[in-house]
Amino acid sequence: MIADSQDPAAPRTYVDRILEHWYEDEGAEALVQGTQRLTRGEARRRLFGLGHALRGQGLEPGDGVGLFLANRVDSVLVQLAVHLIGCRVVFLPPEPGPGELAALVEQSRARAVVTDPVFARRAADAAGRSVHAPALLSLGPCEQECADLLSLAAECPTTRPDAVPTPGPDEAVTVLYTGGTLGRPKLAAHSHRLYEMLLEPVADDPEDSGTAFFPAMDPATDRVLTATLLTHGSGHLTSIQALVTGSALVVLPEFEAGAALAALRAERITATMFVPPMLYALLDHPECVPGVLPSLRRIVVGGAASSPSRLQQAVEVFGPVLSQGYGQSEALGIASFGAEELASEGARRPELWRSCGRAIAGTDIEIRDTDSAAALPVRGVGEVCVRGETVMLGYYEDPARTAEALHDGWLRTGDIGYLDADGYLYLVDRAKDIIVTGSTSDNVYSRVLEDFLLTLPGVRNAAALGVPDEEFGEAVQIFLATAAGADVVPAAVGAAVTAELGELYTPRKTVLLDELPTTKVGKVDKKALRAAWTGDAVGAP
Repeated sequence: MIADSQDPAAPRTYVDRILEHWYEDEGAEALVQGTQRLTRGEARRRLFGLGHALRGQGLEPGDGVGLFLANRVDSVLVQLAVHLIGCRVVFLPPEPGPGELAALVEQSRARAVVTDPVFARRAADAAGRSVHAPALLSLGPCEQECADLLSLAAECPTTRPDAVPTPGPDEAVTVLYTGGTLGRPKLAAHSHRLYEMLLEPVADDPEDSGTAFFPAMDPATDRVLTATLLTHGSGHLTSIQALVTGSALVVLPEFEAGAALAALRAERITATMFVPPMLYALLDHPECVPGVLPSLRRIVVGGAASSPSRLQQAVEVFGPVLSQGYGQSEALGIASFGAEELASEGARRPELWRSCGRAIAGTDIEIRDTDSAAALPVRGVGEVCVRGETVMLGYYEDPARTAEALHDGWLRTGDIGYLDADGYLYLVDRAKDIIVTGSTSDNVYSRVLEDFLLTLPGVRNAAALGVPDEEFGEAVQIFLATAAGADVVPAAVGAAVTAELGELYTPRKTVLLDELPTTKVGKVDKKALRAAWTGDAVGAP
């Protein structure tokens, strides 16, 4: 059924695909967060009300709307509403300080900022610093002087807002903060083609994984949990790919291993996505034992490098349900490794546990020399470069850095890796995480070191950094999150590293912690580690 005023001849967007499901079996669950449970009909009507309310603020197609939101059902709906009325979604991250957040609002040219009440004070400060003076809206009552978007929506019609023109192929419809732990953030702009790629495996062949995290889903039985931030690429893709298949979406407000395990079990979740530290925390929970999640059919792991030993542990606990995805804000889909393929091929070729899979459909991967940019042969280690429909248009309002990252349609990812003869991609480091040390100034790949450290008894998580060193320029320093009661001896760790990887990888200092700091996205925060522990910081030699 075509939703309300939508022109049947107009191109179908991903929002149209979601609405087609939400017009069928209106009593089926669509969105869940704790005790809040919206049926498809309720979700559709609330979405339309939000669209009218945003239009009522004077927003026109093409205008930017900053979303400074926590994980909640209404956050999913307001993001859909922004696209429904033809506006540009600008995801604002929770990590930055006031100055950086204000710069992101200003650079994105947001005409409005929708904030969660818990972020309202910071949002008001950021909006107040912008020369564009964006309107400030809150998803519920808050202490700041801003309109309550939910109250406004409750008074609006529940029919679909008037149709809007389809964005052009070079028009930014979604802008993502690049996030992470390295340097000043950027805003990666994507066109509607990204969402068309999401629809292709659903429309053409449900058995073809394409770019989908969760292919071949059954809307009658599948239930997807989103545990990563909805305003980050991983949470955004997880939620959209669940909804376009008609599956119920369960939103986890904040990740905590016990709460995640309870939600996975109580909601009979069949598919979810975790960044590696989340998966590790879940595996370390005392109630996480084989058979605990009988409904689970797919766990996608992505967003950061994964430990092969931890991936194998996950398969031992959950069964052959683990798949991997590799992407970044600049290219939301690059490579993937399906659960069935990983289980079968990984048993035959153990080295594949270190791979993040092969190029997704419509994407090319090339490894290039970091100095000359020449293409490298099989197993040559260099920078991962990609080309395809999931690659960004560029950095929004940032032509200089766009020119640095994009050349003739190819994106320089900043990741270092190699391809094997079968096209499987292996990542060895971020370019900026490589530690250059030793008398010959050789490369220490932090990913290689971290993977080995995670095989040691008592080590739950690990990070390696290069710290200033007068003799060699940089020295290796490692940080270990250890299990409760584990007797991890730094000298023994160093000896094990030397024996396995050689003297170049031997850590100068080992720091033992209960937990490693993580960003709001769930990745290990190396910037925080570097700031707190470099130089003469506390640690065991």
